Amino acid sequence: LLDKFQITTSVPEKIALSKDKINVLWVQNSYDQPNVAPWFQDKANHNKYDWYVFNSHWCAEKFRMAFQVPPEKCTVIKNAIDTFKDRKPYKQGEPIKLLFTSTPWRGLNVLLGAMQLVNNSLISCDVFSSTKIYGSEFEEKTGKTYEPLFEQARKLPNVNYKGYATNEEILSNIQDYHMFVYPNIWEETSCIAAIEALGSGLHTIVTNYGALYETCSEWATYVQYQRDYKLLANMFAYAMNGMANILHTDGVQAMLDSQQRFYKKYYSWDKRKEEWIN
Repeated sequence: LLDKFQITTSVPEKIALSKDKINVLWVQNSYDQPNVAPWFQDKANHNKYDWYVFNSHWCAEKFRMAFQVPPEKCTVIKNAIDTFKDRKPYKQGEPIKLLFTSTPWRGLNVLLGAMQLVNNSLISCDVFSSTKIYGSEFEEKTGKTYEPLFEQARKLPNVNYKGYATNEEILSNIQDYHMFVYPNIWEETSCIAAIEALGSGLHTIVTNYGALYETCSEWATYVQYQRDYKLLANMFAYAMNGMANILHTDGVQAMLDSQQRFYKKYYSWDKRKEEWIN
């Protein structure tokens, strides 16, 4: 089938359109991104692709509303993962390890503010955040902008700043964490990091911003997004403290077992590949 299709990811025409294949644009970028929006604003471009595949219903709806992309050319196929670690049940009194794995502009400032308000001595957070993920040239241009945040992370007693790590490195130890914490202030079209955490049985605390409420479904603790980041940090700390107090309970542990089964069933590539074939 791949011999009959050409799939371009996110940025229109970064690969030249094929005259001999069915052209698919697999949209992962948000509707407001500068490498996407101008192309879609020109409606003459809309007929260049045979199909637009969106990674969430939220993303598809935003493109429909912003650009009136022809709905007959659109479909939604969500992201997927292929790693599901055996979950380690949490027992009362054990250290509670939190995990943050994202770029600094996606809420690291809010998380560090929240960690200063956490009052449970069992809680610590490993922060994997860097501009290096987009390459050395990007890191040279932007790294200094976020260095004060990274330095704050290094100094906080309940935060372990890890910097950059590959996805494989993070996934190799993800089962050792208990919560994925993501006070996101950047509209996500989906979130593979959250899917990986949910699929590994971590309780997830996120803002209800962008497509996160779709990606995390009914399993996450949602904190209402706020433009006042100090207020958001307070609300997020409240959520983390509250969940830490009940993490050991039978009800929460049973919920996390069900959560992991859900993501294994609905977010594995074994399932998703069938949607692509169809």
